[in-house]
Amino acid sequence: MAWLFLLLGFGALWVAFTASSPGLLALALVAALVLFIAFVLKMASDRIGNRSRDEQLMLDPDELRRLREQAEARKLAAASQSDVTR
Repeated sequence: MAWLFLLLGFGALWVAFTASSPGLLALALVAALVLFIAFVLKMASDRIGNRSRDEQLMLDPDELRRLREQAEARKLAAASQSDVTR
């Protein structure tokens, strides 16, 4: 879709170069500018979307709390085990 914006922008520039009236020239230049900006924004959006993390892989707060409790329990068990060996 982004490449379509680019092609349409070049088409609007072609219309601007071949325009015989100032009104059509201004309209074509504005359309070309808008289409080129849309192209850049769409490319940036696609790039950001491809690099973002999958939301399904993110932990919910309850799961995160449970994992912290397990880590704390393991840490306490390891500390008590090292106290016994001394």
